[in-house]
Amino acid sequence: MITYLLPLLIGFTGGRIVYGLRGGVVGATATMGVIVGSDIPMFLGAMLMGPLGGYLIKKIDDLFQDKIRSGFEMLYNNFSAGILGAILAGFALKIIGPVVYGLNQALAAGVEFMINAGLLPLANILIEPAKVLFLNNAINHGILSYWGGASCRNR
Repeated sequence: MITYLLPLLIGFTGGRIVYGLRGGVVGATATMGVIVGSDIPMFLGAMLMGPLGGYLIKKIDDLFQDKIRSGFEMLYNNFSAGILGAILAGFALKIIGPVVYGLNQALAAGVEFMINAGLLPLANILIEPAKVLFLNNAINHGILSYWGGASCRNR
């Protein structure tokens, strides 16, 4: 649930806030590209791709909506949302996913360095903003619990 459903809901909600139901659908489709391309929960990727999908479908509708002939509205709505969603999912899979994954790895390495150096109170400088960006439970159960278990195994 933390890997697929929560990021998908975040992406849908971000797109829906920007442009209603169509924005939510395109935002959720774009978010699937980020989710599929990573092994970690992609909360930050969903927070980026959801509103981006909603914004782009809004701009495309503003550009083409008055040029659509009567009777072709449903065809235009379905194809424009589908094509844009597929393009954004590919973009998210190849570009946004690796960037967010790299950011997550860099933060994890920084925290691990601080812990190994004995600067445990300073580790909160990286952990607390990450809790806000990646959700508190994802950091606690996905990273800190894993490190605690690994530390116990090593001793």
